[in-house]
Amino acid sequence: MTNIPETGRTPRVQIRLVVIQILVLSLLGTLGGRLWYLQIREGAEYQREASGNHVQQVVDPAVRGDILDARGIPLADNETRLVVSASRTDLLKQKDDGKAVLAKLAGVLGLKAADVEQKVRLCDAKTPQPCWNGSPYQPIPITDEATPKQALQIRERAEDFPGITAEPEAVRRYGAPGKSNTSQVLGYLSPVTDDEIQKAKDTDSPYLRSDMVGRSGLERQYDKELRGKAGVTRYEVDNLGRVIGRAKADPAESGSNLVTSIDSRVQRVAEYELDKAMKVARQQFDKITGTNYKADSGAVVVMEAKTGRIVAMASAPTYDPNVWVGGISAKDYKTLTGKNSDYPLLNRAIQGQAAPGSTFKVISTAAAVEAGYDFDGRYPCTSSYSVGSQVFKNFEGESFGPIPLGRALEVSCDTVFYYLADQQWKKDGGINPKKGQPKDFFYKAAHQFGLGKETGIDLPNEVTGRVPDRQWKQDYWKANKDAWCKYGKKNGSYVEMIAYENCLEGNKMREGDSINYSIGQGDTLVTPIQEAVIYGAVANGGTMYQPTIGKAVISPDGKTVTPIPPKKTGRLPVSKATLKGMNEAFAGVVTRGTAAWKFGGWPQDKIALHAKTGTAEVYGKQTTSWLATYSKDYTVIMTIAQAGTGSGASGEAVRNIYSALYGVQGDGSIDNKKALLPQPQKTLPKVRTDGTVVAPKIVGDPAKDVEAAQKNNATNAEDDQPAATAPTDNTNSNTRRRPRRRGSRRTRT
Repeated sequence: MTNIPETGRTPRVQIRLVVIQILVLSLLGTLGGRLWYLQIREGAEYQREASGNHVQQVVDPAVRGDILDARGIPLADNETRLVVSASRTDLLKQKDDGKAVLAKLAGVLGLKAADVEQKVRLCDAKTPQPCWNGSPYQPIPITDEATPKQALQIRERAEDFPGITAEPEAVRRYGAPGKSNTSQVLGYLSPVTDDEIQKAKDTDSPYLRSDMVGRSGLERQYDKELRGKAGVTRYEVDNLGRVIGRAKADPAESGSNLVTSIDSRVQRVAEYELDKAMKVARQQFDKITGTNYKADSGAVVVMEAKTGRIVAMASAPTYDPNVWVGGISAKDYKTLTGKNSDYPLLNRAIQGQAAPGSTFKVISTAAAVEAGYDFDGRYPCTSSYSVGSQVFKNFEGESFGPIPLGRALEVSCDTVFYYLADQQWKKDGGINPKKGQPKDFFYKAAHQFGLGKETGIDLPNEVTGRVPDRQWKQDYWKANKDAWCKYGKKNGSYVEMIAYENCLEGNKMREGDSINYSIGQGDTLVTPIQEAVIYGAVANGGTMYQPTIGKAVISPDGKTVTPIPPKKTGRLPVSKATLKGMNEAFAGVVTRGTAAWKFGGWPQDKIALHAKTGTAEVYGKQTTSWLATYSKDYTVIMTIAQAGTGSGASGEAVRNIYSALYGVQGDGSIDNKKALLPQPQKTLPKVRTDGTVVAPKIVGDPAKDVEAAQKNNATNAEDDQPAATAPTDNTNSNTRRRPRRRGSRRTRT
């Protein structure tokens, strides 16, 4: 018989009770320890956090600093507008997520309800613009163009518009008086994103959720200086949200002002002349394609030759940066980024890459001299140059006989450079050089002139261009070999034959590659700003400068001025004697060479101009116009895609820019009173004691004034034709439209 304890519990039950007691005691111990940790060990910290839950922050946005031209005229500043905003948080509290309120708001503002709804939706990978890419907790601007009557309707009927505010705010304003745009240089603003807030959290310039940040141009490059610091006032509130006191207040600090080297008057002229040149080019007939030139994009750079400071920079097509202010509409966004937009957001002065055509001959000349060819020697300028069965012709079959390199630059004789490049290619060992044998003078010179890398200009997203040297060819061949071999055919179409050649020997420096390269064709790509640096260095005696737009940063109170000095980056690999010869040749281009027909009557004895023309071919497109010029003070580079010859498309426009700078009238006389900038601006604008900058008044339109001054200049008539002694610029257009053998190819884009 089993013994049962007096309690009536079996040993098994007793064991279970003991286990339960241990578990209960363990839980009580754990809870007690946790209470001790929370209330005693970390009590003070959690008390502070709890207190913080009853603190609300009110942000007072900082006034963004102005972007000024060299004389103090605002290129980008601020103005007070009535801004209508929506609180997404308040809208989502409503049954229909605020759709009815937004529809009412659209009716008051005269907008489409769908457009208003799009502005308050949040951006993500699946949501196209327009959308809100800022914090979902800050007010989202609907419009900054509300009238006082509209704002009053919203405020008086607040119960009908929950979550909607209409308040005067400082908003960005772009464009200088006198109608200069400067859009790609200035850039634009948009709200800060959560990712940006996190990345800048531990830096010396953190973001607040209400901040607007620069997205391109100077607004992005100098965002830290321009942005300032928003003010934050912290209020203590009770659990009902009522203010019971002010905890702390940090006043807003305005952003600094940026003084640039841009002259808004010259900028206006540059923009006007580029636009006019493109319109005129579209009226010209292209005999090769049997259609008018498209002239669909272009750029112009005006730079101080002795400092690298940018006086004007224009890119076309352009846009109005004010469309971004207050949030961009779907229509405007599509106009700027759609397939048919031709991408006006691109700054083609620093992001547009194209074959340089004959403007590249400045590098080929330097390379030839470095390779041992005498600058004053005589080289055959024949009507054509034959390589096996391939014939490379000079422009329109011209022949000038044996000429020195200087004269070859003046008349842009292709066959001279074909000959020099081909001879050097053979000396380097031809298509199968021995290891260490190639000197590659022509390719090394391009790198020494700064090509194939960024110039370092103080603008974001500059591109490098391309020097198709042996290393590039090897890398490019590896990346494309499979596709070439799959697509190429020995006896197929032109493109298929080129692919076949590239499959077999695309990694080798072929004879045709070197010949095309010598005149700026083939795979070589440059940007207008790179050309400006090169020709600026030729103008100043050989010193290359890093191009800059920022000239000085001025603190909001005007007491601290931080200059941005010019920076030298190196010297051209050219002797003084060769530079002298180049200068004489480039002056000859203006007086008796390929640009003479556009510069007839120019006061060369008083204001010496130098130039090099270029017409670059692009496979499947019309020719690209290049005109590189300089005086003792300035370098002016203009390029227009699908516009014809360098001097034909750009000559008159570049001449008019110089006329504006120096006050040259249509009859060749000089009016100093009408000169916009006869010498570079050396001083900074005057700052008042309150920190504001003194700016002169803008009177009239400088572009129209120049046009009026030039209208009687018969030598610049649009229907002028080149004289027999002044041939148009050339890059051998007749030759390069034929299928090429021995490895030559058309320019890729």
